[in-house]
Amino acid sequence: MQYFVQQLINGLTLGSIYGLIAIGYTMVYGIIGMINFAHGDIFMVGAFAALIVFLILGAMFYSVPIVIALLIMMIVAMLLTSLYNWTIEKVAYRPLRGSFRLAPLITAIGMSIVLSNFVQVTQGPRNKPVPPMVSKVYTIDGISVSLKQIIIVLVTIVLLALFWYLVNKTSLGRAQRACEQDQKMAALLGVDVDRTISITFIMGAALAAVAGTLFLMYYGVVVFSDGFTPGVKAFTAAVLGGIGSLPGAVLGGLMIGFIESMWSAYFSIDYKDVAAFSILAIVLIFLPSGILGRPEVEKV
Repeated sequence: MQYFVQQLINGLTLGSIYGLIAIGYTMVYGIIGMINFAHGDIFMVGAFAALIVFLILGAMFYSVPIVIALLIMMIVAMLLTSLYNWTIEKVAYRPLRGSFRLAPLITAIGMSIVLSNFVQVTQGPRNKPVPPMVSKVYTIDGISVSLKQIIIVLVTIVLLALFWYLVNKTSLGRAQRACEQDQKMAALLGVDVDRTISITFIMGAALAAVAGTLFLMYYGVVVFSDGFTPGVKAFTAAVLGGIGSLPGAVLGGLMIGFIESMWSAYFSIDYKDVAAFSILAIVLIFLPSGILGRPEVEKV
C-alpha cells in the first residue's frame, strides 16, 4: 500500500505538469479551433529560459533564497515565452486564419521544428543539468513527499483556479467565450478578435513557461528535444479531458500522469507511453468529446 500511495504522489506531480501545458492547448483550440503543435516547444523554451536565469542568479549572487529565485525564473520565462508565442501568432498563424484548415496545422509543425532547432543551435544538443534547487523531503509512514512535489501541485491548483476565474468571470473571459462561439458576431458586437486571440496565446505561453520552470526544478535537467514528448502527452491530456475545458485539461493531465506512474511501477516502463495512448483511444470510443468536453454543435 505504501508503494501504491508513493506512485500516486509521483503520478499527481507528473500529471500536474502535463495539465499546465494542456491548458494552453485547450485555450487556443477553444477559440480558433487550431492545434498549436509549437506549444510543446514553447514549454521547452520556458525551461531553458528558467535555466539561464538560474545560472545568472547563481553567478551574480552568492546566495539567493530559492523562493525568490523560482519567482524570478518563472517571471522571466513567462515574459520570454509570451513574446515568442505572440510573435508566432502574429507572423505565422494570423495570416492563415481564414485559409483551409490544414495550413495552420502545417505551419504549427513548422514553427515547432524552428523553435527546437533554434534552441539546439544556440544552447547545444547535450543535456543541461542544474544543481538541486529544492531537496527537502518529508517522510510519513514510509511514504516520501518532496517539497518540490508539493510546490508543483500547489502551483497547478492556484493557476487553474486563477485562469478558470479569468475565463468565466472577467470581461476578457467573456470576449474569449464570444470568439469561441462566433468570431464574426463577436467582432460585430465590439470584441477585438485579434487582440483576444493574441492574449490567449500569451496566456497559454505563460502557463507553459511555469510548467517548464517546474519541470526543470523537478528533474534538474533539460535538453532541446524535451518539448516534443511532454507536448504530445499534454495534447493527449487535453483531448482526454475534453478539449476546450480548463478543468478537463488538468484532469486529463492527471490521468496521463497516473497511468504512466502506475504502469512504470507494476509493469514494463518501456510500454508506459503505449498504455497512456491506449487508454486515450478507449475513452474516446465511449466519450468522443472527452471526459468533460461538450459535444460540438454543427452550425447550419
